[in-house]
Amino acid sequence: MQVSSPVTSSLEEDFELLCSSVRQAGDLSMRYFGQSPQHWEKEENQPVSEADIAVNDLLHQQLQTPRPDYGWLSEETPDDQHRLTCARVWVVDPIDGTKAFIQGKPEFTISVALVENRRPIGAVVYNPAHKEFYAAMLGMGTHCNGKPVQITERETLENSHICGYEKMFAHEGWAHLWPQLTVENRNSVAYRLALVAGGQFDATLIMNAKNDWDIAAGDLLVHEAGGVVCGLDRKQLTYNNQATRHMGLMAGSDMLMAEFASRVEKIKHNI
Repeated sequence: MQVSSPVTSSLEEDFELLCSSVRQAGDLSMRYFGQSPQHWEKEENQPVSEADIAVNDLLHQQLQTPRPDYGWLSEETPDDQHRLTCARVWVVDPIDGTKAFIQGKPEFTISVALVENRRPIGAVVYNPAHKEFYAAMLGMGTHCNGKPVQITERETLENSHICGYEKMFAHEGWAHLWPQLTVENRNSVAYRLALVAGGQFDATLIMNAKNDWDIAAGDLLVHEAGGVVCGLDRKQLTYNNQATRHMGLMAGSDMLMAEFASRVEKIKHNI
């Protein structure tokens, strides 16, 4: 597919726009948080709230108006395949962790990535309830609230701190028992990746399908913090393809990813 007109804005300019827009979106989301926002189900077990729509509309206005030639891919906007012809694309989850948001749990994030050549080059994952603003620009490292962060670089699974579902690790489908782990969950996939980037968790393993908007921003955060985000086959993930779905992912140090992959390969049946 032919790519549309070349980019005229610098990455630094786009990153500044991204950070400013997500901060505004965070402020807007907090007007709804804890206020019993109206919500409904798009599909079974797929909730959406009035806040998701309001934040999506704000981000679209703030990001697309000054960058009309950029593509747009958002969980809360019908997919326009014109994005496939764009040199740069905003990949947006206006509220990742909607279930937590509706329940008044401060585990939701606003997750936005700028993608070029199928990979993120700028990213923000913002938890406004905890005032945690994770941001990364390609080649410039990852920062939380302006301070540089790094992954833990743990090399062995024994006693590691994993962000994920505890029941998944106890499932009988694994060929071998897992070593001693501390496992805690966070409802937002983007938040899990941000927390791995920030060193609060050693790794995360997600066995069910996720979409570009769940992963792209967190991917860059982890990468720029010294870690790896990959599919269950250890292949690098790419974004703004025609299909946006990924069949699971894992993130952490390269050593832990090798251990995860060896266990995933030996699953006896579906987890």
